[in-house]
Amino acid sequence: MPGTYSQIYIHIVFAVKGRENLISPEWKDELYKYIAGIIKAKDQKPLIVNGMPDHIHVFVGLKPSMKISDLVRDIKNNSSKFINDKKLIRGKFSWQEGYGVFSYSHSQIGNVYNYILNQENHHKKKTFREEYLDFLKKYEIEFNEKYLFEWID
Repeated sequence: MPGTYSQIYIHIVFAVKGRENLISPEWKDELYKYIAGIIKAKDQKPLIVNGMPDHIHVFVGLKPSMKISDLVRDIKNNSSKFINDKKLIRGKFSWQEGYGVFSYSHSQIGNVYNYILNQENHHKKKTFREEYLDFLKKYEIEFNEKYLFEWID
């Protein structure tokens, strides 16, 4: 029987609203596992979820039937609800609007996985703003600074 076969690997990056450092070391692993669970529940393959106190990186093996925008919406909505329901921060938690998404070939999985795994070391040398702008430039994505994340300087 004929079927559809694919290998689509995407790297998603999104930030905490206002780029505040709200993701605490005490509960970040629980959040990352929860986000991986959201991805699995959508019948997609979470490869790694990691980040910093102000932003998250998600690497996913995506089936062609899944719209990236739907997956990101569900990750952000459900993880915000998780943080708020558990009262992990004072006040209301939310993610900033928008996100970055970048695609990779199968041969790049190891490099992307290690890049996301080593976020803390990476950000000793480069700010999130520098990292994000580098992605946009590397992938030749046209952008208007006015519509990028709210940056805290």
